[in-house]
Amino acid sequence: MIKIDIPGYGNVELHNLMLDLNGTLAIDGELIEGVRERLNALSELLDIYVVTADTFGSAKASLKGVKCELLILEENNQQKQKWQYLKEVGASKTVAIGNGMNDLMMIERAELGLALIQQEGCAAEAILKANLIFTSIIDALDILTNPLRLTASLRM
Repeated sequence: MIKIDIPGYGNVELHNLMLDLNGTLAIDGELIEGVRERLNALSELLDIYVVTADTFGSAKASLKGVKCELLILEENNQQKQKWQYLKEVGASKTVAIGNGMNDLMMIERAELGLALIQQEGCAAEAILKANLIFTSIIDALDILTNPLRLTASLRM
């Protein structure tokens, strides 16, 4: 669990990390360097869920050795499926990270929603729904282990 008191924002108690795979943790189906180590370190603090349509069919292989639960989505209504998973684990105690249109509800409704602009780009609506925006998954994951950075960015 990660506890953060953010002036003007409130007390945040995070138990879960929910992430998109392609465009977020991986580019063209390949896990970004440094992600595996960071996710495994964060798994000591948070339950980690990777929700993906598995576009490249490589999700299971890409996440081998990562302490997480892999959730494969059906082809239709992926945004709603991600929202359903978020509700099941508890939106109010989850940080969600994504970049696509199918991540909108997850980013908007999680306690803390982070959007990423990496090689795949980021849906403009995801940027508007996010609490914070990053240009690197490494930076987004690292902020979770340095909560004072979150406080500095989100305090009012």
